[in-house]
Amino acid sequence: MNTPLPKSQQSERVPSAQDILRVWRGDRCVRASTAQQYLQWIGRFRCYCRALDLGEGPELTLDGVKRFQVWYAGSRKINAANLGLAISSMRSLRRVHEIMAMPVPAWQPIERRGPPATAVLRHFAAHLRQHVGNPEVTIRKKLDHVGKLFEHLRRSGKSWRRLSLPEIDAFLIDCASHFARSTTADIASTVRSFARFLLASGRIRTDLADGVISPVQPKLERTRRALPWEDVQRLLRAVDTSTARGLRDHAMLLMMSTYGLGAGEVIGLQLQDIDWNAGTLQMSRPKTGVNFVLPLLPPVAKVLARYLRHGRPSHTPTRHVFVQMKVPFGALTASSAVRHVLIKHAKVAGIQAPYLGSHVLRHSNAARQLDVGTKVRVLSDLLGHRDPESVSAYIRIATQSLREVSLPVPR
Repeated sequence: MNTPLPKSQQSERVPSAQDILRVWRGDRCVRASTAQQYLQWIGRFRCYCRALDLGEGPELTLDGVKRFQVWYAGSRKINAANLGLAISSMRSLRRVHEIMAMPVPAWQPIERRGPPATAVLRHFAAHLRQHVGNPEVTIRKKLDHVGKLFEHLRRSGKSWRRLSLPEIDAFLIDCASHFARSTTADIASTVRSFARFLLASGRIRTDLADGVISPVQPKLERTRRALPWEDVQRLLRAVDTSTARGLRDHAMLLMMSTYGLGAGEVIGLQLQDIDWNAGTLQMSRPKTGVNFVLPLLPPVAKVLARYLRHGRPSHTPTRHVFVQMKVPFGALTASSAVRHVLIKHAKVAGIQAPYLGSHVLRHSNAARQLDVGTKVRVLSDLLGHRDPESVSAYIRIATQSLREVSLPVPR
């Protein structure tokens, strides 16, 4: 005799094991051995839902899974902190619910970043936006820097109203003990900008900006940020393209090394930005929002198409081309993700370099362009630099120039 379902589950349709495996096979991102482990956790989760008369769908949230972890750990007298696989399993089950159009609540509440808490910071943000022309990402960074200054002043029992050069010096010295020289210099630049704003708005009477001293790193002391072109080729050959993740990584690294794209540019690319008929890519500078067009070179098009057909999951919550290879397959949101990909494959290729940041392929492309005789002015335009000595201000890229000086695609 079959045991009747609890009332909360009598009308609830849940995916069968066959449904679950079918969706996971379609995603191409859950291995067979991992799938068996996930199914075991799903079975335990369903036992939990039956025991407490809970609906499966409504419990597929971060808070719901944490409650399940605590319950399961208590029943087995183990530490809930060791049950991390439960979260991965439930997110994969949630993925199946979504694909099968079974309603589930948000995984966790969306945290919306509100305006700055204090009036002076709100006015500073408006000043940066309206008079300096900073994009929102830069404004957020500068507000974070000023927030660090405020916290330093608070610990000393002071505020920005009594800002002085000795206090600024003490703050920057403290920053230098925690951050890299380049980061401290960036913070100092923000403090200088904030001091100018305070003076211009009549909030202080002393001009402090010119007295703010930031650390200087001589160019000859800077770590070489370009890989030899032979290493770039080795890096691309080292990527295992037999997996969905490998297809993504190979396409991403190939685009960066071929066009000299930065991390923000490549992870910002969306499906509608690819014009297969015209053979172009519509790109955007992440800081300024300036758009530019690149030719979709045939070798890049081939690799990109292979990734989209055989690597990128069919159902994703985003139009971004390059997505995370784990549920919920969202967009890559930070340059650190690109850096991790780069370091992973550089290690496989046996590449040892003092610098393997997310922009190393951009620098490698620029170095190679110079090696083959590209004029500095043309290269500066191609990379989006207003000044050949600057790496911060961008202008529109000339597509025809890129067609004329583009390098052979690395193999």
